[in-house]
Amino acid sequence: MHRSRLSTILIDAPTAEAGRSAAFWSAALGVPARTVPGEEQFTSLPGALPSLTLAVQAVDDQARYHVDIETDDVDAETARLLGLGAVEINRWLECRILRAPGGHILCVIPEHSADFATHATVWE
Repeated sequence: MHRSRLSTILIDAPTAEAGRSAAFWSAALGVPARTVPGEEQFTSLPGALPSLTLAVQAVDDQARYHVDIETDDVDAETARLLGLGAVEINRWLECRILRAPGGHILCVIPEHSADFATHATVWE
């Protein structure tokens, strides 16, 4: 048994454009932009989505959107999603980067939010 939930929507922007992108989304949504200490490629936009995180991430790739699925068991959640047809394409720190059917990127990340238990689905 493990739990997981959609926790984050990321606006991936090329590194050279990430600052401008974060400033745009901050102003467009009327929320502050905060760089994540120790992970400067992320600029959090707290308050933009109730119970979810919205952030701009600097990437060495094309502009896109991707989602994070937060879990208390990264291996089990990755296996569940692979069983549904996703393909693992990379790993970063404790995170697994997958491509879902249809081509969209998603990351399986360790539990980190204060309200995880409130919003998580329990998987048997």
